[in-house]
Amino acid sequence: MNFNFGEVLTRAWQIIWKHKVLWVFGIFAGCSRGGGSAGGGGSGGGTSPSGGSPFPFERMMNQFGQWIGDHPWVVALFIAAALVIIVLSIFLGTIGRIGLIKGTYQAEQGAEQLVFGELFSASMPYFWRVLGLSFLVGLVFLVIFLPIVVFGVLTAGIGFVCLLPLICLLVPVSLGVNLVIEQANAAIVLNDLGIMDGLRRGWDVVKSNIGPIIIMAIILGVISFAAGLVLAIPILIVLVPLFIGMVNGDTFPFWIAGVCCAVYLPILLVLNGILTSFIQSSWTLTYMRLTRKPDEGTDADSNDSKNTTIAGANA
Repeated sequence: MNFNFGEVLTRAWQIIWKHKVLWVFGIFAGCSRGGGSAGGGGSGGGTSPSGGSPFPFERMMNQFGQWIGDHPWVVALFIAAALVIIVLSIFLGTIGRIGLIKGTYQAEQGAEQLVFGELFSASMPYFWRVLGLSFLVGLVFLVIFLPIVVFGVLTAGIGFVCLLPLICLLVPVSLGVNLVIEQANAAIVLNDLGIMDGLRRGWDVVKSNIGPIIIMAIILGVISFAAGLVLAIPILIVLVPLFIGMVNGDTFPFWIAGVCCAVYLPILLVLNGILTSFIQSSWTLTYMRLTRKPDEGTDADSNDSKNTTIAGANA
């Protein structure tokens, strides 16, 4: 099949650059694809002459652990906050993924403007189906990997060595499942399908177009990896004062690292949102191109055809 990868990538960038509201949904979608938060704090106590650890950082952590022991309510508060963050991340991540698919489709259909509220509302009808698909796949992987982990722990790690060929086999399988899920999500949103119908549709698209799908996955994987390295450079730089503080027991480098993280975090969220928007838009366009009927063309092709017809009529 003649698949124009350059056209898809270029069009995806044009869409997210013109409709920057998709960056917000990209930030949302990034919530469920992993993220990190950094925070630093410490109390600079004096040197303990007795029972002190030879490593100041370890002494600071011991003091922090003692403070947590004296204030057990902090643990309960932390667990409650973690649960709220997890639920919020799942909700925003799912809405963000749906919004990017829906927004890319509308932009490709010629929408001149995408409104956040309208796009958010249009994404809600698909929320439980997309979330249900993710839950179903996650449950399957849990059933597969949990016995492996338990067996490895019970055998003191020897089981992991014995099951290494199976684990290596599961890696490409999981990657293939992710490709099917990408297409299934697009099918659910764009074709208004149920969970199982969307999953079957995604499998059919991948099975019938395995070559273009794999090549697109490699291209987007390289782009994501390269962009991820660039985004991680400032974080790696911040680790330098953190390491100095851990060695010397000085809290000042921790404050420097904390301020740097606080300043860089919003920038990181926006840049990661742009990257996520581009990746998801590319996958959506891939689905649209692969499922397009032979007599259908892109909007650009349609516009050129209309202009040619008008020009011919005027002549």
